[in-house]
Amino acid sequence: MKVKTDFKYVGTRPIRPDGLDKVTGRAMYGADLNLQGMVYGHIVRSPHAHAVIKSIDFSEAMKLPGVLATMSAADLPEPGDKKIPGGEVDFELKAFSPIVMARGKVFFHAQSVAAVAATTASIAAAAAKLVKVEYDVLPHVLDIHEAARDDAPLLHEDVFTQGVDPVPTRPSNVSAEIELKMGDLDAGFAAADLVIERTYSVPMCHQGYIEPHACVAQFDENGKVEIWCCTQGAFMVRTLTAAVTGIELGKIKVTPSEIGGGFGGKTTIYIEPVAAILAQKCGRPVKIVMSREDVFRASGPVSSSETRVKIGVTKDGKITAMDTDIIMDSGAFSSSPLFPAVMFGTACYRCDNIRSSGREVLTNKPKVYAYRAPGAPQPILAVECVINEIAQQLQMDPIEFRQLNAVNEGDLPLFGVPFQAIGLQEILREAKKHPNYQVALGENQGRGVACAFWINAGMQSSATINVSEDGRVNVLTGNPDIGGSRASMALLTAEVLGIPVDTIRPAVVDTDSIAYSDLTGGSRTTLATGGAVIKAAEALVAELRKRAAALWGINVEEVDWIDGSAVARSGTGLETLNEARANDGHAPATAAKSLTLAQLAAQAGVTGGPLCAVASHNAHNAAPSFALNMCDVEVDKETGKVEILRYTCIQDAGKPCIRPTWKARCKAVLCRVSAGR
Repeated sequence: MKVKTDFKYVGTRPIRPDGLDKVTGRAMYGADLNLQGMVYGHIVRSPHAHAVIKSIDFSEAMKLPGVLATMSAADLPEPGDKKIPGGEVDFELKAFSPIVMARGKVFFHAQSVAAVAATTASIAAAAAKLVKVEYDVLPHVLDIHEAARDDAPLLHEDVFTQGVDPVPTRPSNVSAEIELKMGDLDAGFAAADLVIERTYSVPMCHQGYIEPHACVAQFDENGKVEIWCCTQGAFMVRTLTAAVTGIELGKIKVTPSEIGGGFGGKTTIYIEPVAAILAQKCGRPVKIVMSREDVFRASGPVSSSETRVKIGVTKDGKITAMDTDIIMDSGAFSSSPLFPAVMFGTACYRCDNIRSSGREVLTNKPKVYAYRAPGAPQPILAVECVINEIAQQLQMDPIEFRQLNAVNEGDLPLFGVPFQAIGLQEILREAKKHPNYQVALGENQGRGVACAFWINAGMQSSATINVSEDGRVNVLTGNPDIGGSRASMALLTAEVLGIPVDTIRPAVVDTDSIAYSDLTGGSRTTLATGGAVIKAAEALVAELRKRAAALWGINVEEVDWIDGSAVARSGTGLETLNEARANDGHAPATAAKSLTLAQLAAQAGVTGGPLCAVASHNAHNAAPSFALNMCDVEVDKETGKVEILRYTCIQDAGKPCIRPTWKARCKAVLCRVSAGR
């Protein structure tokens, strides 16, 4: 297939399709929806980090006027060992259900224990305080090293360390171990003239999205539940809610609202099944909005970690061996991004002898979730710090050292898939000559340099394109827009159809209105959902050519699609037909050798019916990306205050797809000074 290289619309900067609604306040976020007869849910949370739930008494809460329903884990089916389809991997239901509602035991402070629904939010909050929960408090453990000890308080009796051969016979808080290696590590270090080994720690932190988790759930008389929520994946909400509640998946409809930030933290569920069960029990729509406090206490942060890095190099700067070991805090249930952490920490550098290992440890903290390239930042921080120290000891320029060791096309990283076209070397060349790298540093000033790597996901996406009678186009997808993806979908559609972007309306729709789509995450949306949009647009073009051929009475092979119009080729049957009709004294079959999309749409009723196209895409390819960051700082020797002087990020963007008139601006964007005096 010939790859298009010149673009008319891709690379331009139209007004974002969601922009006006957001700046005018019309955009509907998770907490903005209100339904007639709606009531409010409030969740009772554990005051303990580790405890057995002995009893839950709702009697006093139910006496409060306005309280309509209560729930606990007793209203949910036993999770058992059921697996949940999760796109690339399957998840264990027993690690999801307790986050929605604790069953028999709590594993972290603020874990959900019970819930109430009442006619006002204040009554619901007051009722929640009247719910009496009796606990048998257990010892807890918060430190990963303490949790990994044999005598540590045990979180789960049924967790045995995975990845160890033979499988252990006694349970442990170390839930998984991974080791990847290639080459001869001992020989690599023996060949080194300089070996540096350091350990770096990264604390647990929250994604800090502006909008808290919020949802509204409504049951109807046919047993169908509708959920409106802020999420990175409506189908994910449907799948997990069905699994946790036991409601048939086909009876759940999820509509994603606008999303006020996610950064990976809204790739799961917390309150949606609770709202659904309460709505079912009280027969009215139920809204639940997490407080900011509850978001920080009870929703999944990023893993804390400790990474040990050992790197050997020759005196001329060639890396001979790399050895990394990372331990990651997964919170109370196995979910840390340990595998990408082990795979990607050394991905920027070419080395024949590498070992990377990792351990996932369970602690009495909230179950962790993604936070922008999950698993990659923690080990990359450690590796890059050691790389800089090596360059300093060898008295080499840190960028030149990286140029000597950076991966190229064809190199085999630790995760076993050779790199195809990548731009790390180009990034390093641009960085070396960038004006910000040439600035002389003054007293108490320093410069940091670091490379980074991420690989995007593929997975499943769907798209539908509908054409209205006046030729305007609606593009429907199932991926919540957390970074401008609707604009991308409109641009891709415009490029294939050859019509102006402002005639296209992209929309993110509910789970009943589009085929299955995996969640928005892993940098997959433009790749996978964009791929589905392109397929749908190409299918629509094929149909438009067919409709035009029917109107002209010629073969479809004689019709091209150019700049938003069907065009009959010169010397086609159309000219012969018109010439014959003219000789017989008849009017031409059509006076035009081209028909616009709008003209074809206006005649759709007589050429086969409404114009639409549907496509699905399962993207197995990936487009790994590299980056280099440079930061100049000044430190006040008396106060220790650090001030950023210059920060420059250079990205491996692949083909930016930019019109010639945008080249200068593109370069400025890709080599942007993000902060300055």
